[in-house]
Amino acid sequence: MQVSYQTPPRTLLEVFKMLPEGTRAELIDNSLFMSPAPTIIHQEVSGNLLTAILPHVLKMKLGKAFAAPVDVYLSGKNAFQPDIIFVSTENKSIIKTDGIYGAPDLIIEILSPGSKKLDLTKKKDAYQKAGIKEYWIVDPETKESIGHQLEKGSYLEFKKEKGKLTSLLLKRSFKF
Repeated sequence: MQVSYQTPPRTLLEVFKMLPEGTRAELIDNSLFMSPAPTIIHQEVSGNLLTAILPHVLKMKLGKAFAAPVDVYLSGKNAFQPDIIFVSTENKSIIKTDGIYGAPDLIIEILSPGSKKLDLTKKKDAYQKAGIKEYWIVDPETKESIGHQLEKGSYLEFKKEKGKLTSLLLKRSFKF
């Protein structure tokens, strides 16, 4: 009789990768955060944005756009599930079958009551450190969007709008 043993996970990233598919969890600064499903208004804004962004990205052959849940591995201590992700054609080598390994070009986070603080602080800091060129925060309640562009390693707020976001990277405005 042959007995096989599974090696227990040694890092939180290994624990994260063992979670059942579809688990709403993120690894932020080597701490595991779990959250309930997003609100209906959150999902409506996410759907509207992706429905606007995806045809533009495909038509212009800019790269690939994804909606959550997609795991984005920025380091051994950070694995996120941003709401909307854009990876340029030039950067497509970071896309693997089980997630994105490296910095996408653009990330959009839609605020939820349970994630608002993380989106505005720890996640923003991790995205900046990883070199994500453009980061948008969208408040589904107020319809306000705030765009940040990476310049010399730091995010600078470049745009604040209502009901739309105007991406410098995608060279277009998208209504939500």
